[in-house]
Amino acid sequence: MVTIGVLAKRAGMGAGTLRYYETLGLIEPAGRSRGGYRMYRDEDLRRLRFIRRAQELGFSLDEVAALLRLSESRGARAADVRRLTREKLRDIDRRIHDLERMKQGLERLSGSCRGDGPATECPILAALNAAEGDGVAP
Repeated sequence: MVTIGVLAKRAGMGAGTLRYYETLGLIEPAGRSRGGYRMYRDEDLRRLRFIRRAQELGFSLDEVAALLRLSESRGARAADVRRLTREKLRDIDRRIHDLERMKQGLERLSGSCRGDGPATECPILAALNAAEGDGVAP
């Protein structure tokens, strides 16, 4: 068994992150030392790596919790894992679409500003200050 500090160092994260994960139910100490320190099993490092990998793929902590439950449940179905993954893919596609729309709007605005003169005359600021629906905003 290792302390929270040792586990955090091995996982490459702060002890505060582990305490936060504990409040979310993502990780649970095996017990406490005589001095009251949280103690973890060596296999908890595998769980933290799972969490980090899932987050790197864009899963939220709530989604990570669902994936952990599926990973640790003998009765879990691969179809449930696939469903969660496809939902994440749809979410990513929506975000990409939104980012492309924002990029196009910013490109239009950027092209409308010569970059000289006072900032108050910049069409970008005028568009940002415009009332919704008046045709100035991108």
